This record gives sequence, C-alpha cells and structure tokens, in this order.
Amino acid sequence: MMKINYQNMMEEELKKIKDLPKKPSLLLHACCAPCSSYIIELLRDYFNITLYFYNPNIYPKEEHDRRLNELKLFVERFDSNNNINLIAEKYTPMEFASCVSGLEDEREGGARCFKCYDLRLSRTAVRASEDKFDYFCTTLSISPHKNAEKINKIGKELADIYDVKFLFSNFKKKNGFKRSLEISKDFDLYRQEYCGCEYSMSNEVSE
Repeated sequence: MMKINYQNMMEEELKKIKDLPKKPSLLLHACCAPCSSYIIELLRDYFNITLYFYNPNIYPKEEHDRRLNELKLFVERFDSNNNINLIAEKYTPMEFASCVSGLEDEREGGARCFKCYDLRLSRTAVRASEDKFDYFCTTLSISPHKNAEKINKIGKELADIYDVKFLFSNFKKKNGFKRSLEISKDFDLYRQEYCGCEYSMSNEVSE
C-alpha cells in the first residue's frame, strides 16, 4: 500500500490558500516552543495563527509551565507585530492519566502515544469548531519520533466529526526539523530531553 505524502497535500492546500482574498484562521496545537518555531515561520504568511497549548501529558507541572512560558517568550520575540495569539488551557494531568490507563507499559511511540495524539487533537478540534476557526493542525508531526501517518489520520477523522478543516502535514519533511533546530539555536530556546509524559522520561529523546 502506497504511503500518503502529507507534505505534498499541505503544499497543495497552501497554494489554494495563497490565492484567497484574506487569510483563513488556524488553530495550531503547540507542544513547545522549539517544535512550533519553524511551523510558525512557515505558516504565518498563509494563516492568521492562534497557538493552542493543551498538553496534559507533560510531567511534572514545573516542566509543563516551563514549556508554556518558553512558548510565550518565543512568540513575543519572534512575532514583534503581535499577529499570533496564544490560548493556554489549564493543566489537567488526570485527563491524560485517564486517557492512557492500562497502556502505561506500552513502548514509546506505540499505542499509548497514539491515545495521547488523539486526546490533544480532539480537544483542539473541539475548540476550533466552537470558536469558528477555518482550520486546525498540530506541531506534533515535526518530530522525527512522531508517527505522522497516525497524526494525520486522527486529524482527518476529527475534521469530519467537527466540520472544521484539518491541515494535513508532515512538518519534519524538507528539512523542517533541521530548521526548527536552527531557530531554537538562534533564539536560545530551551529544548527538553524527553517528549513530555513521565513514561517517556527514561527514553531521553530530545524533541
């Protein structure tokens, strides 16, 4: 079975958007500043972007707050014209715990992570629908350790349920991840040593 090229799908969509008389609105789920950096740079000419920080998986709370604060500081510095908004949800770790209950011993990158994708994307889709955004998307696919196919399939299912467009993407492609590293270095961004949840801490994989 041939794999879907989500990078090409995004590029085709961006071509259509470029010809529109006004920028559509995008609710972009953001996991952290480094992962958001290149994506904001790429999409800001096409969309009116609102970042959506909903990450109940992040452990402990101090780490959650540090990543949120780093994202706020980055946006303030990177977006001097104040064109990018940011919505931060309350930290609700029990939502994540309930979501992945029974999957605690799953391997990193497997079923537990897929449930986590679904949890965060579902909340993003609901918010996008409620607030009448034109599109929703997530920064998650920029990581070499994230399953872009699974992320996009979840996004498509949610788009159909909530009647809001999902921007297909595989942001790691075309040196996207490399560019995020460059921007992170330029802005001296804090780059965490694990994905976020307590189960990923022992993997020590930089996102």
